[in-house]
Amino acid sequence: MDHPPPLPIYPLTELAALRAEWRAADLKVVLTNGVFDLLHIGHVNYLTAARELGDRLIVAINSDESTQQLKGPLRPIVPAAERAAIIAALRCVDAVTIFAERTAEAVVAALAPDVYVKGGDYGHGAAIDEARLPEARIARERGGEVRLLPFHDGHATTRLIERIVARYGSRG
Repeated sequence: MDHPPPLPIYPLTELAALRAEWRAADLKVVLTNGVFDLLHIGHVNYLTAARELGDRLIVAINSDESTQQLKGPLRPIVPAAERAAIIAALRCVDAVTIFAERTAEAVVAALAPDVYVKGGDYGHGAAIDEARLPEARIARERGGEVRLLPFHDGHATTRLIERIVARYGSRG
């Protein structure tokens, strides 16, 4: 029986080596990061748009601990290893790593992406809120471009959780 190829999930050190290979091959690398808990259409649209900005897309996933720091003690719903596998299985994603820090500054520093991407909720129009997105400064210092993609209200994990609780919460 044939087994599917392994998913492209890497520790940061291995991913940095892969990034160096992609740089040597003159491939434009896009990096984004986030929790990606309960994958929904907003995530898929965002990641697809991010991939269109370059030749390779790397997604850095918050660990369970950093997710709790950002989202509270009830999150994540899905453990980091499973979130990473789900994101890695998407056709538009070329590589995934999991990071433990509250922000992805160390990931951005290690990978020096050509384009660092976040959702439009991290700024106002094209203006980036660097207090909320310290990775932007690091990306620029390493020669990268920073882009904000449109954020579409109504497609958020929190809304999805609220809808599930509203529909199924009383069934206990």
